[in-house]
Amino acid sequence: MGSPRLALLNAAHAAADTRRNFQRELDADVVEFHCPSGELPETFRYDGFVVTGSRASVYWDREWIGRLKEWVGDALEAGLPALGVCYGHQLLADVLGGSVESMGEYEIGYRAVEQDGENRLLEGVREDMTVFTTHSDHVQEAPPGATVFAKNEYGIHGFRKDRAFAVQFHPEYDMETAESVTRGKDEELPAERIEAVIDSINADTYEAACEAKVLFDNFLEYVEEVQLERIGAD
Repeated sequence: MGSPRLALLNAAHAAADTRRNFQRELDADVVEFHCPSGELPETFRYDGFVVTGSRASVYWDREWIGRLKEWVGDALEAGLPALGVCYGHQLLADVLGGSVESMGEYEIGYRAVEQDGENRLLEGVREDMTVFTTHSDHVQEAPPGATVFAKNEYGIHGFRKDRAFAVQFHPEYDMETAESVTRGKDEELPAERIEAVIDSINADTYEAACEAKVLFDNFLEYVEEVQLERIGAD
C-alpha cells in the first residue's frame, strides 16, 4: 500500500519552520501547499490532509482563507481524514459549524492540558499532558456532534468529528521553534512574560511535551485504516 500521501496545507506566513517541523514528524509522502500564497491542491486525490498553524485568524476577511475553508469543506465531504493544529484546529471547527473567537489574551508556553476521556488521537499519552501553546483565538464552541477530548482553563484543546481531528497546541514544535515564536511576540506581550516563557523552554519541558508527538503516528495509523476500508469497499 505504501506510505500515505498527505496534503500539508501550510497556513504560516513564514513557512519554512512550519514545513520543517511537520515533515520531520509525519512519516508520510507529504505534498506542501502554502495557502497564504494562494496554493491549494487541485484535487482530493490524497489519503488525508493536515492544516497547520498561522498568525491569521479564521474570521479574517481574506481571499486565501475563504478558499482554504472551501477546499477543506469539500475535502471533508469527500471523506478525507484531517488533522488540524492550532489555526488548523480553529479552521476545522469553523468549517464544521463550531465558533472561533478572540480570547482577549494569550496562552503561550509549556502548559498542562487534560484529556477528557479516551480518544484515538492521543492514545498512549497520559491524561495530564504537557504541551506547547501559543494562541490568542480559541474554539468557543465545538462543532455540533463533535467529541471534545482535551481542554484546560483556556478552553478546548482537542476535538474530533467524524474523520476530522484537531488540537489547539503545537505537538510539532522543537525547542528552537518554541523560542523563536515566543521572541516574535515582543510587540504583543510584555518583556517579562516573554522571558518567563523562554526560561521554561528547556530539555525537561521539551521531553515532557514530546509525549504528545505520538498523535502524528496515531493519525497516520487512522489514515491507513481508512485506506484499507476504501480498498475493501472497491
